[in-house]
Amino acid sequence: MSRHAPLPLDDRTRRWALWSTGACLLPLLLQLPAQLAGGIAASAIAVVALSWRRPMPSLLRLLVALALVALVLGLSRFAIGRDTGCALLAAMLAVKPAETFNLRDGRSLMGFALFAPFATFLLDQGPMSLALALGAVLLVLATLQRMAELESGDVRPMGPSQRLKGIGRLLAVGLPIALAAFWLFPRVASPMWGIPERAMARTGLSDRMSPGDWVDLMTDDSPALRVRFFGATPETSEMYWRGPVLWDFDGRTWTQPRWRPGPARALVEPGAVRWDYEMEIEPTDSRQLVSLDLPLDQPPGTYLNPDHALQTFRPLTAISRWRLQSAPPARYEAELSPAVRRYALNLPEGFNPRTVALAHRWRAEAGAGNDAVIVDRALGWIRREFAYTLETPLLGRNTVDEFLFDQKAGFCEHFSSSFVVLMRAAGIPARVVTGYTGGYRNPLGDYWLVRRSDAHAWAEVWLRGRGWVRVDPTAAVAPERIYDTLDSRAVAQTGLQGVRSLFDVTDWMRRGWNDLVVSFDAERQERLLSPLGVDRADWRTLTALLVGAMTLGLLWMVWFSRRSERERDPVLRAWHRLGRRYRRFGLERSPSEAASTWVSRVAVARPDLAVELGVLSQRFSDWRYADAQTGGRSARALAKALRAHRPPATSPGERR
Repeated sequence: MSRHAPLPLDDRTRRWALWSTGACLLPLLLQLPAQLAGGIAASAIAVVALSWRRPMPSLLRLLVALALVALVLGLSRFAIGRDTGCALLAAMLAVKPAETFNLRDGRSLMGFALFAPFATFLLDQGPMSLALALGAVLLVLATLQRMAELESGDVRPMGPSQRLKGIGRLLAVGLPIALAAFWLFPRVASPMWGIPERAMARTGLSDRMSPGDWVDLMTDDSPALRVRFFGATPETSEMYWRGPVLWDFDGRTWTQPRWRPGPARALVEPGAVRWDYEMEIEPTDSRQLVSLDLPLDQPPGTYLNPDHALQTFRPLTAISRWRLQSAPPARYEAELSPAVRRYALNLPEGFNPRTVALAHRWRAEAGAGNDAVIVDRALGWIRREFAYTLETPLLGRNTVDEFLFDQKAGFCEHFSSSFVVLMRAAGIPARVVTGYTGGYRNPLGDYWLVRRSDAHAWAEVWLRGRGWVRVDPTAAVAPERIYDTLDSRAVAQTGLQGVRSLFDVTDWMRRGWNDLVVSFDAERQERLLSPLGVDRADWRTLTALLVGAMTLGLLWMVWFSRRSERERDPVLRAWHRLGRRYRRFGLERSPSEAASTWVSRVAVARPDLAVELGVLSQRFSDWRYADAQTGGRSARALAKALRAHRPPATSPGERR
């Protein structure tokens, strides 16, 4: 066993290792909360600076590691999820460079660093994450290649093109097998194991709403869902994407009820219009699914709750597709039971006295049974005196009173919450509905994009003979917030035309990526194989195809590896093959044997070959040591002559 000390890393190779580590960390940090990612990145830079010339003290390394672990657990509120695990991996990788000084440490760091881009795909499977991960892997392979050269003592100056060619050969060896495994490995309808949910929640719809909570969500322009319609397409003003329905109010916060009285599903009489569509939902890690108001059925894997809001059996941890049909209701729960009515009129005692007094006065003036008059009166008041803004101060104990009588400016949370409280105080059953509104049509793919910033809250009031009716008080004061699309705003502002076109292209590419790679399931796999005559891709057929593809991939690996190991220069390759042709005579040239010595040895055993072989040997020596720089023509002629030489099995005397 060797007892030699580990080979130290030179500064250049160590810099390569650190840059490769940073490239591996980058895609993972981009998926973590900004505060956490900034802390880990700053710690990594500090560790590199403090340990560049001499190792960091062990105690200091331990303190940095413990501080990063505390930061991760603190921001995740000590909840364990896949994002918590990925953040801990990033934190440990940030500390790892403090102990990288020799070749063994460098290889250990590169192996550990490769876990980071792979862990990124647990949080995001987008093309940007893939591009950054591929770049990081290329840098790691280049660093490992340099470490191998350092160990062999053959560290030669190598240009970027030469380095990339070497890495490309390494990737080409395993790429066919990787592609075969992706396209042909039997897919199952549901995962074989559970993926832990996120511990640090991402922005999205929630089952609770308090005035001011949605500011971050309404400024987030990232996609929430993409929709493709089959047949009729609703007007933008009809695109209300129904999500959680909130009934319970504690004076500030609206929440979904754990249970409410009434039928398991209210009776709906759909209108004459039908909308058939497919939704592509971005991951939210929740079980809440939105649908165009109102859904007519529930797709497999979902159920309709009593308020006609769809929920899934499994958390939406990855991009998913759902085919649905919806129709605006002609009548929705036209008969309201006394228990449901009481529940829809419930208000906490001692809150918002001015709102309650105003509602009682309106009721006295309108009289019994004139609920629609009160609804119209409230909308007219909002339309005349209120304004829409995202910049709102925090409200106090009586949130509705302060908004309706003092502030008179806010966004959909304020309007919907205050409107429902006002209606309940006037004796009109009402509830808050949350979801998204509107959408932007991308002309490239003919689909509609709904962003997280399209999150919205509106009201439903119960009117005799009609049942639950949608009322949007925000649209009364700011219809442009609800109905305008990015397309119409870009037309009004021609300066956004280029931005809009770029946005169309990038989102269309992202949708194609989702369709081709991220959402590749058993159904897509079957459609992929149908042109090959495979009508039913069961597990036996897929296994046979996979085994066949793997066998071809292994043969490719063997052939490509052997081809990569051969001499690249055609003259040297022909000279080495010439030497191997004399193996059957026991006269093969040894690697360390000079050309002249070998020819003399062959001449003793086979004098008949001495002249021709001597001429070829002399030409090779002249090319190798004298005129190797004279150009390619003489080299090609020499290589052709070397390949043409075939020593006969017997000498002329033996043949006679």
